[in-house]
Amino acid sequence: MSAPVRIGILFGGPSAEHEVSCASALGVARALAGGGYRTVAIGVTRSGGFRLLPDALLAELRDRPAGARAIDDRLVVSGPSVELRAGPRPGVVQVCAGNAPGAVHAELDVVFPVLHGPFGEDGVVQGLLEALNVPYVGCGILASAVGMNKVAMKRALRAEGVPVTPYVAFDAHTYRAADDPEKLVVGLRRPLFVKPASMGSSIGISRVGEDDDLAAAVEEALRHDQLVMVEQGVTGRELECAVLGGWRPEASAVGEVRVAGGWFDYQQKYFGDSDPMIVPASLPDEVTARVRELSLRAFAAIGGWGLARVDFFYDETTGEVYVNELNTMPGFTAHSMYPKVWAAVGVAYREVVDRLVELARVRHAERPATPVGNAR
Repeated sequence: MSAPVRIGILFGGPSAEHEVSCASALGVARALAGGGYRTVAIGVTRSGGFRLLPDALLAELRDRPAGARAIDDRLVVSGPSVELRAGPRPGVVQVCAGNAPGAVHAELDVVFPVLHGPFGEDGVVQGLLEALNVPYVGCGILASAVGMNKVAMKRALRAEGVPVTPYVAFDAHTYRAADDPEKLVVGLRRPLFVKPASMGSSIGISRVGEDDDLAAAVEEALRHDQLVMVEQGVTGRELECAVLGGWRPEASAVGEVRVAGGWFDYQQKYFGDSDPMIVPASLPDEVTARVRELSLRAFAAIGGWGLARVDFFYDETTGEVYVNELNTMPGFTAHSMYPKVWAAVGVAYREVVDRLVELARVRHAERPATPVGNAR
């Protein structure tokens, strides 16, 4: 009988989406617990340190009845300080507390980085895991970096002919040097959406209507990033589709987000009293097919692997469909859209997790080997 696959769940992190990551991680831990895996939870502090969540606490949190809202139901970053090191053989990483012989707490076969936002979703932790030569779930360094940066993402999508909403981008220096911020958005019609380039969960985003202050919205975005994107608002329905796979990825059912107040902000995403997600969305067959096709094209445009959630605007008056963005590590709680749109086509949460773990191992097995001592 083969030994169970040992999976390390990375969660938390320095980004403003720390709590969201902790909630997503609990969903993943619950799914892995039923799949015959040996799980180790490693919390990432807000300063970037690693903490080994005690097994007893992981079990207690994992077995606790689910809360009414995912954000209230999460793992916690706690436990002794540890570090990750390359294991004694390729494809294994060690969780260590020091250099003593008994310092190795666990050896991991796969790492599942359930990290949202900067550090976890932008290629940084993916680079660390590549250096440790261990299989990991989700997109690689380049796709993660492009997917995290909204400006780079839009450019990649445009280059591949994927329709996106009109936008402009500028950095903090350009903004400070401008005598009138309105000149930076010439050609765009209000309402506008002002966004930090590299942030998720609607953090730092402002809607700027006819009478709203553009400068205040830009200042808010600059609190989170030195690069700002301003998009022209689209009056339409917000649709979402999930992608799962490697060389031949698949697209899920299409879901819809029904929001109050004009857009899906952080408060509604995680603290709303009602579920705004409709799965499957009620759409003409040709629109559903178009969304699914564009999801796969967008995923290919950034070089995706494993998973992504692709968000859309659908303008019913014109019939146009626009890709808003990709999330290469979307929310992963039982309440999140990603598992819901897969469940709608008969793929349960646990099966999604199983497939992601296998995809991590497939990619690693196909990775070109670099002989030790010959790297230049």
